Amino acid sequence: MNSAPSRVRGQAQRQTSPGNGGTVPTPAEPAAEQVVLLDPHHQPIGTAPKANVHTTDTPLHLAFSCWVVNDDGQVLLTRRALSKKTWPGVWTNSFCGHPGPGEDFQDAITRRAAQELGMEITNLQEVLPDFAYRAVDASGVVENEFCPVWVAQAASQPRPQASEIAEFTWVDPADLLVASRGLARVFSPWLVEEIAEQPLQESLGLAAGS
Repeated sequence: MNSAPSRVRGQAQRQTSPGNGGTVPTPAEPAAEQVVLLDPHHQPIGTAPKANVHTTDTPLHLAFSCWVVNDDGQVLLTRRALSKKTWPGVWTNSFCGHPGPGEDFQDAITRRAAQELGMEITNLQEVLPDFAYRAVDASGVVENEFCPVWVAQAASQPRPQASEIAEFTWVDPADLLVASRGLARVFSPWLVEEIAEQPLQESLGLAAGS
């Protein structure tokens, strides 16, 4: 594949309402966020509104997936809100998103961390530059993404938007790897595929051949 176009241990924590201090103000989503459509060689060919792009015949488009690690070497695992269009209530990696037209990956990832998780991240590293996947939700909606995978260091505690994330937990990467193999249905399909890749395992501090 071509590289990116130039371009379970831990206590789960449920979200609370803003009145209870469970969230922080975060940048607003663009009124009509656009995603970048791609050809089979992962080159940009146009844009489409994010709100309309995910259907039973979703076109290939550009995305990213990020795994956030804390100072103890634990990975931030998040549970998708029950109101999400696809894979509601499923546990997944820290967060994902879509770069806007002409937007740098690092800028997009930093932006999305603030919007979705209410947190700051540092030390962004691309570990799976060629990752792509296609998966079908139980409702029939398709994810079809060229989705480079990144790892970042947590620079603050998460205070996610309840509309995006139902709860979160910090987990040991080794425990998550074992769980992803034995209980794959509990997790998003992209988490299961990503953590099976050796470069990501190594970036999460797992020994070769884990």
